[in-house]
Formats: sequence, C-alpha cells, structure tokens
Amino acid sequence: MKRVGVIGGGQLAWMMADAAQRLGVELVVQTPSAHDPAVSIAKETVFASVDDAAATDILAQKCDVITFENEFVNLDALSVLAHQGVCFRPRLEALAPLLDKYHQRCYLRDLGLPVPQFLALDEVENLKSQIEYLGFPVVLKSRRHGYDGQGTFIIQDFTSLEQKLSDETTTTLNQSLFLLEEFIPFERELAIIAARSVEGEIVTYPVVETQQEQQVCRRVIAPAEITPNQVAEIEAIAHTLLNSLEVVGIFGIELFLGTNGKILVNEIAPRTHNSGHFSIDACETSQFEQHLRAVCGLPLGNPALQCAGAVMVNLLGYENSHSDYQSQRQQIAEIPQAHVYWYGKTESRPGRKLGHVTVLLDNQNRESASAYANGIGAAIANDIAHNIESIWYPR
Repeated sequence: MKRVGVIGGGQLAWMMADAAQRLGVELVVQTPSAHDPAVSIAKETVFASVDDAAATDILAQKCDVITFENEFVNLDALSVLAHQGVCFRPRLEALAPLLDKYHQRCYLRDLGLPVPQFLALDEVENLKSQIEYLGFPVVLKSRRHGYDGQGTFIIQDFTSLEQKLSDETTTTLNQSLFLLEEFIPFERELAIIAARSVEGEIVTYPVVETQQEQQVCRRVIAPAEITPNQVAEIEAIAHTLLNSLEVVGIFGIELFLGTNGKILVNEIAPRTHNSGHFSIDACETSQFEQHLRAVCGLPLGNPALQCAGAVMVNLLGYENSHSDYQSQRQQIAEIPQAHVYWYGKTESRPGRKLGHVTVLLDNQNRESASAYANGIGAAIANDIAHNIESIWYPR
C-alpha cells in the first residue's frame, strides 16, 4: 500500500507527513478548505466535506487504502463504497459502535470494561426518575461530534439541566442527541495510545497523564506516575478493545483514575490522538508512523520511550486574531530540548489548537532523568509546562 487516503485535513493528517516520507508513502487528503493544515503536505487533495461520500469515492480511486483523521463521517454512505471493495482501515464495522457516545458506552459496558454509570436522554417527562440514581453533579454530553470540550457540560442541579436542555435542543431539535453520565471525582486523567496490525499484533505506548482545563487538553506528561498494576490494567483494557473491534490502526483511549484508585474508561478516539503527540520526539516510533505502518500492512514499530520522560503542552488560541505568534514561538523554542510544532492555521480563536510543544527529559538533563527514576518527574514536567504557558499566554 503506497498511497494512503486520509479523510480529514487538520493537524493530525499534517503530522503524518514526516512518517509518510520515511515509509515511502504518499498521502491523498479529503478536506473542505485549501487553508487546512494537511493540504500543504498532500500529494493530491480532494476538496470536499469529510462526510461527503461521493468525494470519498473520488478519493478511493486515487489511493490503495483509506483511513480517518476524525470521526465526523457518514458510515452508512461509506458502507456502500466498502461493499464495492474500497479498503478502509480501521474497517467501518470497528467505527460503528464508537461514533455515537451512547453506543460507545454500551459497547464498552457489554465488553466488561469499567465505565461511569450512564443513560440515554430520550424522554424529558421521566427525567427526574431517570437521573435519580446518578445524583448531581452529572455530565451532559452530545452523542455525536463533540470534541475539545464542545458538547460537554457539567450540570449541578435539576433546574440547570432543564435550562441547558432547553437551550441546546432549540438548536439541535432532538432530545435523543444527548447522553447523561455520573460525574467522576477523579484524582487524575490518563490516556494510552494503542495500535493493532493487520495480523492482530498490538503495541501500546506508555500511559500518560493528561491535564484538562474547561474540558480541553492543556498538557500531557509521559509517562504517568501510576503503579505497575494500574499500567497493566490499562494495557489490558486496550488489548480487549482493539481485539474485540478487530481494529487496524491506532486508537487513543482516555481514562479516569478515581480518587478510590479505580480506573474507568472515559472516551475512545479511533485515530491518532492529542495525548500521543509526545511520541513524535520521545518514542522510537511516533503514533503517526505507527498508524501508517498498520494501515499499510507493514510491521509495527517499537513504541518505547527513548528518554526518561516528556511533557507536551498545547498552544491554544486565547483571542480572535490572524497572528502567527512568531515572538512567543521563538522564545519557547529556546527552552532546552523543546520541539515546537505550528499547525499553520490562518485564524486563531479561544480554545483552538494552533500548535504544540514537546520538551524531552532525558539523560542529557541528568537532574530530570534522575528525578523520573525517583518518582518526582511530574513535578519537573509541570514546572516546564508552566514556563511554556507563561510565555504563550498573555499575563
């Protein structure tokens, strides 16, 4: 497989470029705008919405296999192409239980994986009795198309829930587009990137700690400082899920570590994921190369860290502007062992992911390396992250 079609042209597709070049693979991208990040690295581009199956038919004629940069696709329309012999990796049947968050919760529960208590929001009349066993606060989620905190609301009481539903359904017109789940008082949020090959081999990356603010990921610390038993449990969850779905490609799995020490699965991303960006610089094989290896039928690479640890910080928009923030980026780049990635988006707005920076903690920085060995690496990683953010965000 030498030509890979990618549905979606954002930064996740853009970051496949270096890996594609190394592997001798050409990328053909389906994306709506000439300003999207991956247009600059694509061998060819099909300009269309990501859920335009007629455009995906054109994409299929230009490549050997099609993969996904995001999950905002129309599976019913794509299944017609699959029946005609178009090769999708991961296969559409693997995506089907995951794209609707309620269906995803049901699938994980039925697999025996630990998830928060949840219910579909179907009938407002019975709402009080429905949510009695969840208790407040509760989390209200859009079942489709929510990301980076969009479509996720923490609700404190019944009056606020009714008000939010009234506001949201005015625009969506459909109550059943929502899911309610219990609020988990977690100690930390965690994530793992896992890949599965055509032959069924699975590799997992180090478990990381993700730090969110307003439901948007701000920082990732690799590796997470958790017990070996917790690492083993999370790796087992990844194996169970990927084998059950018979996935080919890479998945991001987000988890909660509860204050009671229990691990719960939060959400599944059937693609490369923000929590794996550290792997570009910190691991022998990046998540982007791993994904291309899997979908092209190549042997999987080694996911191990090549350094003591790493911290990744998202550079999020904090204003509406068209600046490229050259001065701040230059200052951040001067931090020892910092690797800055700028996605080339032409417009900044609050919360938008404009780039990221990864700082390696390795043996050239002995203090950091020994700190990781002594279990205080997260404190150093947090100091570095706060230094980056003090440069990036206006005081």
